Amino acid sequence: MSPLYHDGRELQLVRNRTIFDYADDLKVRVPTSCGRNGDCHECIVEIRRGMEALSPLTGAEAFLRENYRLACQTSIVDVDAAVEFAVLRRQPRILTESVSHDYPICPAVTRSGDSVYLDGRRIDSYRGGIFGLAVDVGTTTVAMNLVDLERGEVVATASFENPQRFGGSDVMHRISYDGGPFAGELQQVILSSLNFEIGDLARRTGVHRRLVYEVVAVGNSTMRDLFFGLDVQPIGEKPYRSTTETDVELGLRETTALGRRAGELGIRVFPDARIYGGPLIGSHVGADVAADLLTVGMGGSDDVAMLVDVGTNTEVVVGNRHRMIAASCPAGPAFEGGQVSYGMPGYDGAIESVDVRDDGISYRTIGDADAQGICGSGLVDLLAGLRYTGTMSELGVLSEGAGSFPFAPDKEMAISRADISALAQAKSANFAGQYILLRNYGVPLDKIDRLYLAGGFANYLNVEHAVEIGFIANLPLHKIAKVGNASLEGATMMLLSMDMRRTAEDMARRIEHVELETTPDFFDIFVEGCMFKPMPRTLA
Repeated sequence: MSPLYHDGRELQLVRNRTIFDYADDLKVRVPTSCGRNGDCHECIVEIRRGMEALSPLTGAEAFLRENYRLACQTSIVDVDAAVEFAVLRRQPRILTESVSHDYPICPAVTRSGDSVYLDGRRIDSYRGGIFGLAVDVGTTTVAMNLVDLERGEVVATASFENPQRFGGSDVMHRISYDGGPFAGELQQVILSSLNFEIGDLARRTGVHRRLVYEVVAVGNSTMRDLFFGLDVQPIGEKPYRSTTETDVELGLRETTALGRRAGELGIRVFPDARIYGGPLIGSHVGADVAADLLTVGMGGSDDVAMLVDVGTNTEVVVGNRHRMIAASCPAGPAFEGGQVSYGMPGYDGAIESVDVRDDGISYRTIGDADAQGICGSGLVDLLAGLRYTGTMSELGVLSEGAGSFPFAPDKEMAISRADISALAQAKSANFAGQYILLRNYGVPLDKIDRLYLAGGFANYLNVEHAVEIGFIANLPLHKIAKVGNASLEGATMMLLSMDMRRTAEDMARRIEHVELETTPDFFDIFVEGCMFKPMPRTLA
């Protein structure tokens, strides 16, 4: 009999046992709320090998693609083929730190005597606390803060892998999926996962879920609209606009921000709690970037700055309080674990830094665990090291015609020519967005006062290496600041301050959106960006 593997552990296969049975044996937490009958669609797992050893798809699994299954519906039928699975709720490295500055604490939910009020309207009797949730719905990871609205303090932070991955690794694939026969599944799975996490937060903190009276959710345009159950098809087609943007343009609403009752969406907090969706900036530049800008204060400064929020879709903003322009760069998942042979997200065992020298190579993993793959920060180090030693040319060609380079020889892991090509294109999307916006704004690089790097991936980058390969603009290192999870911090600011919420909505209305692909020389810039060298200081 062959083994079943999960996260480096193994058990012997037994015919007719389900993946959920094995998860129980391994004490792996798999979400479910339907009693394991396939109704809730929460227990999605990724089958990394051994699909042929499993029972056929059931009707409850018809919405799944490729190598994804429901743990409760999937049983072993062939004990002679090894099976490996991963749960789509692996715990990523939580990034809670960000910059912060003073702002007025004036939440929408307040207490007066023995009553709780939302926007001045009584909604409940005071029962010992008033709390809110700030949620950053990322394409890859979801992060959330539980906030005490009376004290203005974060009580607890949590994060989990976005379970919508079965619909695709990027927003365009998820838009396509949601336009098919299983529309609504992506919303259902994200809300189910959020409810699961809210329950876990309640257990950990002792804060009853019905003491949560407001939720602020931010994300890129697609993630936010999927969360609220809006039609996302218009975001995937020219002119790439959310239905809320079109409504504003037609005069049907004043802002792209959203508001719903928790009971309407099925979020298990106080039923009359408001679920507020932050304002969108334009096209794929969403509420997460509006939150970023609140955090770094770009809309209130005379200094010209640039914000780069690195992710599957990288967003770039350039400007100051007088004028700001923004763009979205479809970088894809290569630096987040996709399209690269040994790529993986930032979990324990991911190689997060690499030191390539003429006399050898060394690396460090997250959690000092055995190396299982390499994440984005490690890939940037590796590419810079290959350039530094001359092992790889500016064009991404390995020396002596080699087809691959072993970055973890002890684990037989190597980066291939195809991997380098995928990374070059992902890097170039970032390069092109920054280059075109800087040029359109009309300010030379030496007049940019600050470059803010936002997001979990950016937080762990070696900035010098990122500049050397052209991943970020070629600014002096002292002008580059990592601002951590600025989206979550900004969402928290919107939760704690109605003034900050109004500021975000006003700022989102004023920012000019730039369509990168309409730039006449876009292709030339993209080709330039595929090369592993610093961005030119003169933007022609």
